[in-house]
Amino acid sequence: MDLIEGLRSTGAVREFTDQPVADEVLARVLDTARFAPSGANAQAWRVVVVKDPAARARLRDLYLPGWVEYLTLSSAGLRPWSPVNDRAAEAAALATGTDQARNAAKQGFAAHLDEVPVLLAVFADLTQLAAVDRDLDRYSLAGGASVYPFAWSVLLAARAEGLGGVLTTMLIREEDEVKRLLGAKGPLVLAAVIALGHPVHHQPRRLTRQPVESFTTVDRVDGPAFPG
Repeated sequence: MDLIEGLRSTGAVREFTDQPVADEVLARVLDTARFAPSGANAQAWRVVVVKDPAARARLRDLYLPGWVEYLTLSSAGLRPWSPVNDRAAEAAALATGTDQARNAAKQGFAAHLDEVPVLLAVFADLTQLAAVDRDLDRYSLAGGASVYPFAWSVLLAARAEGLGGVLTTMLIREEDEVKRLLGAKGPLVLAAVIALGHPVHHQPRRLTRQPVESFTTVDRVDGPAFPG
């Protein structure tokens, strides 16, 4: 697969066929993804391939309440859990609007998380993350730069194997229980869960995204659009 085509057409896939993914295929995916960049080449990721049916079912059950809240907050016009949200508005939405979201959550990806062909839990080792924004008075982002390129490389490598997938962070809301369930201790924190499989639908040849000039400017954030 051409690199540029892969970058332009690897979208989130949440519907999979029943066809299993062989361990050797997954091994190739991870073998390619391990070349992702990370700060000081620390490679601070740890991956758990979750196969046990009971563990998968527990992860599904932990996932669903967060998904209900996500749907509820979205329906209220809020970006779920944005660091700058009005917390009172979030609380009001969650207090009055979860019934419809709970019914919606019974369908689709979240309700069938335990059935996806491949389920990966990606952990990050905090001792290996150079979080240069750690002491700023705002939400920290920098440490993720040493982990999420690996997660994205998993999805790209899976695409090259004819697979589709999606990265989700929903289970981070239940991190303590996920760590206990999967035996992750100490400085390991949950960075993402990745689902992979053979897509039900063919992936599009081109995804729809905003044009470059809508998010790129020259010299200043309020500078002229690039290209201009």
